[in-house]
Amino acid sequence: MSLITIVLVFIMAIVVTVFISHLLSAKIPLPLIQIAAGAALAAGGFQVDFDPHIFLLLFIPPLLFLDGWRIPKDAFFSDLKPILSLAIGLVLVTIIGMGLFIHWLIPAITVAAGFALAAILSPTDPVAVSAMTASSPLPSRMGHILEGESLLNDASGLVAFNFAVAAVLTGSFSASDAVTRFAVMAIGGIFSGLVVVWATGKCNNFLIRRTREEPAIQILISILIPFAAYILAETFHVSGILAAVAAGIAMHYEQLSGPRLPATRMKSSAVWNMLQTILNGMIFLMLGEQLPRMLQTLPDVASQAGVSSPWYLLLYAVVITLALGAVRFCWVWLSITLTVFRQKRQGKVTTSRPQFSAVAVMALAGVKGSITLAGILTLPVVLTDGSPFPGRDLLIFLSMSVILLSLIVAAVGLPIMTSYLADDLPHDSGKGAISAALTEAAIARLNELLSQPVDDPEEEALRADAGNLLLETYQRRLHYNDSDDQNDVGQELKKRARIEKEMQREAIVAQRAELFRLKRARNITDTTFQQALRAIDLKEESLH
Repeated sequence: MSLITIVLVFIMAIVVTVFISHLLSAKIPLPLIQIAAGAALAAGGFQVDFDPHIFLLLFIPPLLFLDGWRIPKDAFFSDLKPILSLAIGLVLVTIIGMGLFIHWLIPAITVAAGFALAAILSPTDPVAVSAMTASSPLPSRMGHILEGESLLNDASGLVAFNFAVAAVLTGSFSASDAVTRFAVMAIGGIFSGLVVVWATGKCNNFLIRRTREEPAIQILISILIPFAAYILAETFHVSGILAAVAAGIAMHYEQLSGPRLPATRMKSSAVWNMLQTILNGMIFLMLGEQLPRMLQTLPDVASQAGVSSPWYLLLYAVVITLALGAVRFCWVWLSITLTVFRQKRQGKVTTSRPQFSAVAVMALAGVKGSITLAGILTLPVVLTDGSPFPGRDLLIFLSMSVILLSLIVAAVGLPIMTSYLADDLPHDSGKGAISAALTEAAIARLNELLSQPVDDPEEEALRADAGNLLLETYQRRLHYNDSDDQNDVGQELKKRARIEKEMQREAIVAQRAELFRLKRARNITDTTFQQALRAIDLKEESLH
């Protein structure tokens, strides 16, 4: 089957699964639907030759770049301590604790191989978590912490996985060398991402000032940046994952140095949303496509594990999944308890224990996904001496089973536990003050324009009429923002603003319907139709 056919079939499957998810009102999370669709394709004879190295290059950098680009930077840096606690501290505890536990549970897996399995099971998948909580979103701060954790623990988990695999291949391991190598890979990866964004931004801004900004080219540049950062880092044998993350975070600040056209921002958002949907869908479809072949190898895998029945393998996967959840729960509970204890001593809080539902949600959010799938499939087939890699098929089976089980547990548990969460204060609580400041700036500029003399009396009258109309709109908006919620007048103004928006939406719907009627009657040209339709769509979007 040709590559083009595979891509087209996958894209069609993504479209179908998204519609199925909408028809089911998100009762079954989209990742599970796509995994089932992938398994159905494989059962029907559809087969993909999965190359994990190409998978890491084509899928992971753009997704991590986008997450780093879109995550609120103030939230990321203000919550850096809990993020690092999960992304480094929890990963280290998971590798050591779960590695020894897996070796004890399944003696056929060596200690080094157990560490490798625990390392690749430590990264989390924020896309799967967001899909699980679509009907009951997480509080803003918790969501930001989970996003930041997934950005960093992908790199820490993969680096630790590579060290553990090297230990299996060579039969030796040095903790000091591992720490030094980890620091070099992390710093080198971050530096690579920053260099790519800085160099690209400088060249791009230079060319834009001397030519003009083309939205399509700007979007293409943004798509190429994560691949350039990843390839540059991998060329110097440092972390390409962290390079993509650093490039995404730096992209936010690079854009502040040279504001782009509104058309560029709007089109870029649409293109990146489409890419995110396609790449995430393909990841879960490929996971499902691997399932039938994995089931066919169960007898051989059971033999590697030294058990008489394949059902023992499922039991092992369940136990490992529960153990991973228990380790994560204990770590989060301990971290929150220590934080609450410190804040209580400083007089900042009165409670003495963490909220159970919050700890449970953080534990359930440890869903495994694309990084685990890609990483475990990069296991070498043979050792340096030519002998088979010990328990390779068993490690792959356990990893894929834990991915599925973690998705199922999260799909059932997260919607239930999130309903008990108390809302926390969002990081953008100053939105009202910013809106008022922007409105005041607009009013000041309008007053300045109205005070300027105009030679033509007719133009001056029109200018005054238009300016006063705009001033009235901005002043009313400022009044809405400054009104006290507890004041009856303020409540009335807010209610009036809501009714006004609803009426504007109805008027826009009527305008669009009339525009389509005129086009169907061939009373307007295609160009006029497209221009008017875009103006109406933009006006409707502004109301959101």
